[in-house]
Amino acid sequence: MQAAPPEQVVPWGAVWGQPDAVAQFQAAASDPDSLAHAWLITGPPGSGRSTLAAAFAAALIAEPGDEATMRQVIARTHPDVTVLRTEQVIIRIDEARQLVERAYFAPSLGRYRVIIVEDADRMAERTSNVLLKALEEPPERTVWVLCAPSDADLLPTIRSRVRVVRLREPDVADVAALIAQRTGADPVTAEQSARHAQRHIGMAQRLATDAEARARRDLTLRAAISVRSVGDAVDVAGRIVQAATDDAKALTVERDEAERESLKRTLGIAEGAAIPTAVRAQINALEEDQKRRATRSLRDGIDRVLTDLQSLYRDVLMIQFGRIEAAGESILINREMDTDLRGLAGAWSPQRTLVVLDEIARTRRNLEQNVAPTLALESLLITVSSGRTP
Repeated sequence: MQAAPPEQVVPWGAVWGQPDAVAQFQAAASDPDSLAHAWLITGPPGSGRSTLAAAFAAALIAEPGDEATMRQVIARTHPDVTVLRTEQVIIRIDEARQLVERAYFAPSLGRYRVIIVEDADRMAERTSNVLLKALEEPPERTVWVLCAPSDADLLPTIRSRVRVVRLREPDVADVAALIAQRTGADPVTAEQSARHAQRHIGMAQRLATDAEARARRDLTLRAAISVRSVGDAVDVAGRIVQAATDDAKALTVERDEAERESLKRTLGIAEGAAIPTAVRAQINALEEDQKRRATRSLRDGIDRVLTDLQSLYRDVLMIQFGRIEAAGESILINREMDTDLRGLAGAWSPQRTLVVLDEIARTRRNLEQNVAPTLALESLLITVSSGRTP
């Protein structure tokens, strides 16, 4: 009898490209003496942090060999797994309190209760402090699994109470092969998507399957290169924000309407009927959550634009320093724009390129502090056009 294909092996088959991390979690799940009560999985976006967390939870909750329960945990429908994945700008303090409260419940069906926080880096200091006691004195059969890009994204008091597992960054060729297998994309498109996504699996998959997304990325980078004046900066910033806004709406509008209609049915409100005053607060609460989710979606879209711009000027810097190949292959991320990149590298000094890269990092920090996206991008593109910070 042949073994099941890797993608069908439960619970670890969905975890791709992280053999060392899988081995560490497998050992912890099978040996109570090596099981820490709190874990932190770190790795770049798209590296599979949440997938690994779900697989670990399945291995902890289900009895060995109980694939039906493992699949239930991975689907987030088992009562002993709680997953917090915020779709808002930050994790709210009331959400953290609810997690802590749930953490003290004994497992209802499984061997352990597992609490997964997929966006632990989105906790403010007050919110993080809510978790501290639960992480210091957890119930015997509760395990916390936090996910974040790096351990530096969490408070030192949190870091000191968790065991850190760092994920590796996959090679472009490996991501391209995976995307081609999953989507049926041709090898050229898969490789280009993996490279442009900088090995972010989810983003690479989207680029490979969405010609409009690929075109939008190309237009954004070429527009940035074309900026020559303050007027250009204002125009291009506006276009970038509008494109990100339209993209965010496309991702959320259908879901928002479905949620609203579902809530109205639950509340017994007939289609087309006025909303009774007694339940208006519940409708308003849903709409506020949706607005916060839309803000998060827009910020994520702008952040992707900044990541793409960072890759562009990183390529320029590599050309300026003469470091464009490794092992006989180009290391440029945007090699399709080779002529434009070389033109910019010749027109600018390396110091000016570094100023722009620093300004991209500063723009990202400003957006985290709720600076208006259009103003933040205008300031960045003025620096691109002039070589000086505003």
